[in-house]
Amino acid sequence: MGVSLTESAANRVRTFLQNRGKGLGLRLGVKTSGCSGLAYVLEFVDEMNEDDQVFEQHGVNVIVDSKSLVYLQGTELDFVKEGLNEGFKFHNPNKKDECGCGESFTV
Repeated sequence: MGVSLTESAANRVRTFLQNRGKGLGLRLGVKTSGCSGLAYVLEFVDEMNEDDQVFEQHGVNVIVDSKSLVYLQGTELDFVKEGLNEGFKFHNPNKKDECGCGESFTV
């Protein structure tokens, strides 16, 4: 099942990588944080780690380490514009709850 990107998210990541001038793709991970326990982490990847898995969608690589993949299996990353706000949205089927501010979640 892995992790997927919408075309909108892939276009946004591709633009960031082109502006940056380097990078193998986007790392999607989780870290312990917030009031609900876990928070999403997005960062550019210049070097792969041994335990990384790569999911390619729309010409963009999403790289996930094996520890994070347990929490992210089946997640779709989208990029949305809502009024004046824009940003990445995570559609994670494993999420059971999230904090009131939406910054962290629990599985």
